[in-house]
Amino acid sequence: MNCSHFTARRCLSCTELPVAYPDQLSAKQRHCAGLLSAWPRIDWLPPVASAESGFRNKAKMVVTGSARRPVLGILGADGKGVDLRDCGLYSASLQASFEAMADFIRDAGLTPYDVAQRRGELKFLLVTESPDGELMLRLVMRSEAQLPALHAALPALLQRLPKLVVVSVNLQPEHKAVLEGEREILLSEHGDLRMPVNDRVLHLRPQSFFQTHTDIAAALYRQARDWVDEIRPASIWDLYCGVGGFALHCAGPWRKVTGIELSAEAIASAIRSRDELGLARMEFIVGDATDYVRQASERPDLVIVNPPRRGIGEPLARLLDESPAVESAIYSSCNAESLARDLRSMPAFEPVRVRLLDMFPHTGHYEVIVLLRRREVSST
Repeated sequence: MNCSHFTARRCLSCTELPVAYPDQLSAKQRHCAGLLSAWPRIDWLPPVASAESGFRNKAKMVVTGSARRPVLGILGADGKGVDLRDCGLYSASLQASFEAMADFIRDAGLTPYDVAQRRGELKFLLVTESPDGELMLRLVMRSEAQLPALHAALPALLQRLPKLVVVSVNLQPEHKAVLEGEREILLSEHGDLRMPVNDRVLHLRPQSFFQTHTDIAAALYRQARDWVDEIRPASIWDLYCGVGGFALHCAGPWRKVTGIELSAEAIASAIRSRDELGLARMEFIVGDATDYVRQASERPDLVIVNPPRRGIGEPLARLLDESPAVESAIYSSCNAESLARDLRSMPAFEPVRVRLLDMFPHTGHYEVIVLLRRREVSST
């Protein structure tokens, strides 16, 4: 992928862009294999490659400039805004939506937040695109002061972008490096974005997490489902379940599936998808994964974990390791270093299959999914 912003050193976020894509993928495979070298009997499945451009479903745009001439992109090294509306990571349709959003900022008179001066209202635009081309727009604002102006300008934006189905304001009043706050104000009629993935429709509310690469997320869910169908567990826990991607893909008419997630918004999304699919033997619960496992009176046959970059941590790893009823586990990780650390805390399990999926092209990051089987206990 050629990028004028990288060549001009205006944006260096894609750190591996000068490396040919096949070499990027090979380097990631070597990195992951090195971290998991303590388990030499792993069956390594072929890595899942990405498209080299137009793959990202979410834009996190810092808003700088002025209300009359907003700049959407990032803050440069000099503290000034760098316009990235033509970033090659985004699809053509997502790129095309940014012009209407910039005009919306102008029409509503939204003053971009000046970090140095600590003045202004609009901090970020967070835009998500579904596989059907529908859009969710979130405006991260410092206060509610310009809500009337937003409401007044919104009809014109919706007319220009008929596929914009969800619009909300997130309030982040503090002057610190936190992307968003806790409070969300819905401006649109609809409150969630439909995300068709494989043969499932997931629902994203404004504060729900979803992977930034829909095609790779779809491949990730298919891989987990294939392993689950092979093992045929009667019961599954999906810890850190988010909007239910893994749980919904691995459900079956005779299989009990329970998803655990801290985000109430994500759980509400998962419940909606479950109800639409008529999956009666599924339960989604708001809660902490480690606390849930510690307090549960029974254990499932298989556990799926998809934690944030920090991993599941030693307490949860030990709880699973010391649960003999859990015969198999699937660990999906966006950080192979924390994955390897967690696996060392689970000596009762052996990783038997691994697949790398390139969720983050042109960077050193990737997703990896691991199938774990409990080791057989010697009778002697």
